[in-house]
Amino acid sequence: MANTSDVKLTITFVDPALDDQDKDEEVQKLFAQMEDLHEVEAVDRVVNANAPERTKSVTGWVVAQLIAFVKPENVKQLWGFLSDRLANKVIELEAEANGKKVKIKASSQQELEAAVKAIQELTNA
Repeated sequence: MANTSDVKLTITFVDPALDDQDKDEEVQKLFAQMEDLHEVEAVDRVVNANAPERTKSVTGWVVAQLIAFVKPENVKQLWGFLSDRLANKVIELEAEANGKKVKIKASSQQELEAAVKAIQELTNA
């Protein structure tokens, strides 16, 4: 299970060309791939805490979003894995570590690499 020293990563698919169902399918695929990675301490869908009671939503999840907890030393290895899967997809990445947050929008390999550097700087603070 994740602990307080882990980096909390929230990945959201925000491509305006995709509808909610397509975004959610992207999340499901990524979730399945990340579940078995040894670099990832925990991965899960983000629960919609604001869902009204008796809503028709079966899942209760936030569409197009997942959360993962990673040891700081595994961030670069995880992004090596994810860069192939997320390249050319429009995502928002939020990372939280050491009480600090960074939020980055990426849609290319170069932007993903910049995101990794920003997260590494966050974990070294």
